[in-house]
Amino acid sequence: MTELRQELKCSLDFILDTINTNDSLPNLSKSDYYYWKNRIDPDAKNSDLMDAITAIYTDNHKRYGYRRITLQLKNEGWRVNHKAVKRLMSKLDLYGITPRAKYKSYKGDFNGTVDNMLLYKSVNAKHHTTEYIRDFSTTDVNEKWTTDVSEFHIAAGKLYLSPILDMHNREIVSYNISKSPNYSQITDMLNKAFNKFEDLSNLVFHSDQGWQYQMYQYRKALRERGITQSMSRKGNCLDNSPMENFFGKMKNEMFYGHEYEFQTLEQLQKAMEEYIDYYNNERIQVKLKGLTPCKARNQSLYSF
Repeated sequence: MTELRQELKCSLDFILDTINTNDSLPNLSKSDYYYWKNRIDPDAKNSDLMDAITAIYTDNHKRYGYRRITLQLKNEGWRVNHKAVKRLMSKLDLYGITPRAKYKSYKGDFNGTVDNMLLYKSVNAKHHTTEYIRDFSTTDVNEKWTTDVSEFHIAAGKLYLSPILDMHNREIVSYNISKSPNYSQITDMLNKAFNKFEDLSNLVFHSDQGWQYQMYQYRKALRERGITQSMSRKGNCLDNSPMENFFGKMKNEMFYGHEYEFQTLEQLQKAMEEYIDYYNNERIQVKLKGLTPCKARNQSLYSF
């Protein structure tokens, strides 16, 4: 009936009068029409879209929220608004997973702390106020890196993940997984990253004030390659929020709620390695406009 009204461009009263004057057709009142109209699922026409949403959600292990699913739909050729995707996901009872706590490596000041190079002071002379603003912005890869250590605890024991994240494309440049958060873990992580790139002299390398990053060996390794070291202010986790965000994503998407599925540390380590590979090469990001970190790096490298 609705399609008929749109096709003929006439009023509902006219169509009902025409139907009701024909003895061969059943009598239909306006209230009957609206009753049956309201019983029809308005999203019946979106069944293909809902199937596509469900497939993306399932293929990515229930990790994607509506923003990332919208981007992936567009990558697959769909023209759809994020609000529509959010509504349909709610209707399908599909929800992305969200952040918890982390391992703290700070053990006091070893006199090896440095200034936060990602922080600048903004003075408002009119209102006599001073504000410190974090600057995570970049123009290219290998411009700003960040690192930290996070703990994964299961019944069989603990594993510690130490990754390096490039703030430009959110890629995990290198990482080490260890049964204890020792300095050899940091050495291995650094060597893997340094072996990938010949020149890192324009790099700012950020971390918190963890004991590992105050070590003489760590500071010397950066200095020898012309890398500028940067540290968060004491007790201010927001100064290293890009790294915190990665840990939050990883733990919520592959660890929290699955702790008891890992019977051994070897199983957990394999899952962590698989997730990092998935994160770098398959997991699209909203901030990267639907690209994966590795695709964003390639795009950056070949955009000249």
